Amino acid sequence: MNDLNQLLAEFRQELSVTRRFLAVVPFGQRSFKPHPNSENLITLAVHVAEIVGWWTSCIEHDSLDFKHFVRCDIQNTEELLAYFDQLRNSAEQSILNANPALLTQHWEMTDGETTHFSLPKWQVLRVFCMNHLIHHRAQLGVYLRILGIPIPATYGPSADDYEVLLIEKF
Repeated sequence: MNDLNQLLAEFRQELSVTRRFLAVVPFGQRSFKPHPNSENLITLAVHVAEIVGWWTSCIEHDSLDFKHFVRCDIQNTEELLAYFDQLRNSAEQSILNANPALLTQHWEMTDGETTHFSLPKWQVLRVFCMNHLIHHRAQLGVYLRILGIPIPATYGPSADDYEVLLIEKF
């Protein structure tokens, strides 16, 4: 199994989990922030979705310039999931079509003339795309918990799943 196949398997697992989190985002609480320095709920949820698009950028291009970046204006769960699914499908195709040799090529993130980092693509996929997604998904889980939204299973049942299992058992 080459490194891209290993990444693809993990990508599919993590995005399956991520979609469950996005599916329960309460758009009626869109401006919720657990702290004044935090992003609001919908900005965070859209960010979680848009990170998936960075896989395509990393695989198909040599850089991503945020100079003209505009965040999607997502209004409801259906739009959020459609956006996520579109980015996931594009990224999966990029992974499937990629030559493993590209993993050693460099990729950089810029904002106009400012270069934030330049790393081998394998490292960008692992840290900037995968770990970054997991980090923000966990943040989203904290927001959901504070709002009283049951947390979807991640790496096995969540505490909310155990509550349901206990209720069903008795």
